Amino acid sequence: MRSVGLIVEYNPFHNGHLYHLTESKKVTKADVVVAVMSGSFLQRGEPALVDKWARTKMALLGGCDLVVELPYLYAVQHATLFARGAVGILDKLGVDTIAFGSENGNIDAFQETIAFMKEYKASHDKAIKPFLEKGFSYPRASSAAYEKLKPASFTGVDLTAPNNILGIQYCEALDELDSQIIPYTITREKAGYHDPVPTDQAIASATSIRNILSSPNGTLEDVRPFVPDTTYDVLQSYLKTYGMIHQWSNYFPNLQHQIITQSTNELKEKYEVSEGLEHRFKKAVMKETDFETFLSFMKTKRYTRTRLQRAMVHMLLNTTKDEANEWVHPLSPDYIRILGMSSLGQTYLSRIKKKLDIPLISNASKGTKIPSLQKDILAATIHHMPLVQRGTGSVTKEYKEKPVILKKHNEGASV
Repeated sequence: MRSVGLIVEYNPFHNGHLYHLTESKKVTKADVVVAVMSGSFLQRGEPALVDKWARTKMALLGGCDLVVELPYLYAVQHATLFARGAVGILDKLGVDTIAFGSENGNIDAFQETIAFMKEYKASHDKAIKPFLEKGFSYPRASSAAYEKLKPASFTGVDLTAPNNILGIQYCEALDELDSQIIPYTITREKAGYHDPVPTDQAIASATSIRNILSSPNGTLEDVRPFVPDTTYDVLQSYLKTYGMIHQWSNYFPNLQHQIITQSTNELKEKYEVSEGLEHRFKKAVMKETDFETFLSFMKTKRYTRTRLQRAMVHMLLNTTKDEANEWVHPLSPDYIRILGMSSLGQTYLSRIKKKLDIPLISNASKGTKIPSLQKDILAATIHHMPLVQRGTGSVTKEYKEKPVILKKHNEGASV
């Protein structure tokens, strides 16, 4: 049973994801698709549009066979730790291959870039410093240093492109692990990662889909051309049940409370709050009354929207630097949390679970002695709070949920 691992967010699962999944199975000749999916909050420091259980349903109905959670302490991270957390889980799960989307689409170019970065690591580390001193964010400084160092004839990847950046991190993680997993890359088609509006009749970025759904006049029908029918049905069901999708504005009052009630000394202990950023948070919270103007005030050349949003998620969850340093183990996860599976996924899991040397968790109540898992449960509870406040949710939901099971029948599949 040949397997391919995918590292995903599916926020939401759209036609571009379906293309990537289908092509990944084809080029890797895989029988089973194993997805590591971000949970309640995402890599860019945003709340997931709908909860992880609804997104797991989208993933299974879209063709995944086993969906496991990328823990909060890996998911809400810069690219390096995000990639190493996900690759570490896939390595533990024994997948044969990994397939990631990229703007480049040539795995040899990625391998060439990895070799170049290893050979010139000292020079690269030195070249980054001037860009950081100019106020560049670290990813932008790293890309600028790489562009400065590489010779004109070099045929490696463009590290200013977001999917290429993540792809390099996946390949570096495999190299550090000395993993037997073989990497593949699929060319990203038609829609760019950050495209704010759709540029094609059937393929749109998740960003543009979220923008439509969160706009005052946007409707679910407006995104129907860009998502599979199964995703549309899951979104429709979620809206019918809970009456809302999740966005930062739902959590801003909680963030304001955290910033106002904590001292600057307490704020600076939060993960990703550094270089006096706590003072800027204090100033902004007294000046701005809605999330977007607050964020606009906070942004600088050095502190991007993504960087700030991640810090704000860590504030919401009261995650300190000490906790993150103690519980984040790059390439060596503490546990694997199952979110859902098909019958094929169940078969795959039964074959490999005896080889696992870390806990396999199917219910939140079974992980009470794992501190990093408790953060996942807290993240899910915080994510769910706007629904509780609307009277449509429960604070104990995360403890009641069991893995989503995909059922096959004569008329198709259901969850």
